[in-house]
Amino acid sequence: MWTEIDAQISQVTGEKFQSQQRRSVSGGCINQGYAVSNGKLNYFVKLNQASQVAMFEAEALGLEDMLATASIRVPKPVCWGMADNSSYIVLEWLELGGNSNSSEEMGRKLAVMHKASSSQGFGWKINNTIGSTPQINTWTADWAEFYANHRLSYQFQLARRRGGNFPQQEKLLAAIPELLAHQVQPSLVHGDLWGGNAGCTVSGEPIIFDPATYFGDREVDIAMTELFSGFSAGFYQGYNEVFPLDADYEKRKTLYNLYHILNHFNLFGGGYASQANRMIDQILQ
Repeated sequence: MWTEIDAQISQVTGEKFQSQQRRSVSGGCINQGYAVSNGKLNYFVKLNQASQVAMFEAEALGLEDMLATASIRVPKPVCWGMADNSSYIVLEWLELGGNSNSSEEMGRKLAVMHKASSSQGFGWKINNTIGSTPQINTWTADWAEFYANHRLSYQFQLARRRGGNFPQQEKLLAAIPELLAHQVQPSLVHGDLWGGNAGCTVSGEPIIFDPATYFGDREVDIAMTELFSGFSAGFYQGYNEVFPLDADYEKRKTLYNLYHILNHFNLFGGGYASQANRMIDQILQ
């Protein structure tokens, strides 16, 4: 497997690469991660089952779209594919470990990325994943329709198969056009922006990674930064300097974070169903 991956790196970069060192590092909740090196060049490699190759392709395309905005730093995708019985993605190696002084700059640069828009509406060029859950990105002109059908309704369908019970589900879905009646410009969003998918390099440059990219309401990213904390006040200050949030954002953030809590129920089960029901009750008050 590693011989095939080394060969693909060599072909894509035009520089012969033969990994001499491979050490296990975190690859997130669902992947195996490795730092690979030939003593001169370093790469980050994520592995999964061969059936997950489309997930890695979507990740690479998302990172490329984010890179094209020339805003916040993301790891550059090198190559991806299948080797033996595994799928893989090779990414630029970025050494993490800077300090939190980059928070304001992270907010400013994310705001610049969010100014990248799409004339096709809300969605993306292909479906991708949120964690290991399929994420549907069918182009849709209306944001409320997109969010109701391709975010919440889809997660509710998956949750029912897991035995989830959400008594006010239909009432919530019916209310979404009113709840999301604000003017929304499609923004390129990270899509899974919790603290574990953000950091900074040893030189202090802010970086985000492991995206679930699409064009949506930029508030979905900001809402998720608040869901599991991990972002300082400076981050929001920097963001608002460049692209101020709407005054009604606070009314919508629980609705946007419901998507992630439903997804956590679908991935992990447990008490996330109860949390989702509490959030639905709060939204419908």
